[in-house]
Formats: sequence, C-alpha cells, structure tokens
Amino acid sequence: MASNVSRRSILAGAGAALTTAAVAGAQAPAAGRKVKIVAVACSPRKGKTTVAALKAALDAAQEAYPSIETELIDLGGLRIPAQVAAGVELEPGEKDDFPSIQEKLADPDVRGIIIGTPSYFGAMSSLCKAFIERLMVYRKNWSLRDKVAGAVVVGGAKYGGHELVVMQILGCLLTQDMILVGEGRPGAHRGGTIQTAKDELAQDPDGLNSVKGIGRRVAEVAVKLAASA
Repeated sequence: MASNVSRRSILAGAGAALTTAAVAGAQAPAAGRKVKIVAVACSPRKGKTTVAALKAALDAAQEAYPSIETELIDLGGLRIPAQVAAGVELEPGEKDDFPSIQEKLADPDVRGIIIGTPSYFGAMSSLCKAFIERLMVYRKNWSLRDKVAGAVVVGGAKYGGHELVVMQILGCLLTQDMILVGEGRPGAHRGGTIQTAKDELAQDPDGLNSVKGIGRRVAEVAVKLAASA
C-alpha cells in the first residue's frame, strides 16, 4: 500500500514528540532563580502579525516550561531614536521610549530575548534597526552577555528574504556576546520564519511551527543555564 506520510508530517510528529520529551525532562532553575523570556515586536504596525507571531512563540515556551515568566513588548507606535546610540542628542521635546525598555531587558531574571520583525525588502524594519542600535548601551557593562537570543521574521511574500533578516538580527546580537539559538530539533532552522499575507498565522502552518520552535528552544537553553548557574 502506498504511503501518504510526507516528510513534513514526519517532522511535525517528531517535533511534537521532542516537545513532550522536553517538558518531561525539563530542568527546573535553582531555587530563587527566576527565568523570564522577553519578546520584542519591532513592527511599526502595533498589535499586528509580528506581535501575534511572538505571542505564539512565548505561549509555546510557557507550555513547554510552565515555571518561566514571559513578557511581550510591542514597539509599534513607540519612538526609538537611533541617533542616541551614536551620541547625538535629541532635539528639545523629542520623545524617546527606549529608557522604559532598557531597564526591563537588563533585568538579571531575563534570561532569554526574542526579537521579531517584518521583512521589508529583505531587511529588518527601520524600527528594528533603531532598536538594535540602541542596544549599544548594554555593551558598557555587557549586561546582555550570556542571555539566550532568538529571532522571528514575518512577511507577506513566500520568498521575502526571511532568513536573510534572521541572520541580520543574530549577527547584531552576537556582538552583545549573547547565546544564539535556532528553532531546535527536528528542523533546527536558524529562526522562526512565517508567511502571513493576510495577517493570519494559520496560513503557514510550517512557519508557525518554526516560530513556536524558537520559543521552546530559547526557553529550553535559558532554563538549563539557570539550573546550572
């Protein structure tokens, strides 16, 4: 009898099994050591697809590791002036929302950070680039060092440069001495990439699985590091 089992269905089944195994064998962080995962949505469209994708990643992380805490920061509608990173002072009255985010990310309990952005012309959004440039402040005392980092990229086109953008983000975070991860087994892709032509994640089930994989993998490594600290 001919088999109707596809490679994708095998991988999906393997992924579900690995997730179950991860939950069963998850190491709990040592007493008093919290693990928090923060996702930052860098789309100018507040509350849209990038936020939904990151929420899916955080939900998957918490499902796999119920003891962790999660927070989603939506940069949509916020002002993140990039020139501050270069020492250029703001104009009088110019708004800067980055300081409210800065303290959150430097929190020692934050052991994992996921950055999400839409792909615009095969590159991260200008808001994402400005946000990453402002991360320069953390290099003064390396407060992002050894935090776990992952990337999620959304876009309307099937070949919209998603993985190029993932690599752009991870390359920037490498300079913070962060620990970079992909989505983990069985796919082990570089990041979560999803096509969402109409702002519906369900249109791309394989992409949605990769996004969830990022959440689980960031949480997995963060929990292991916290337990061994």
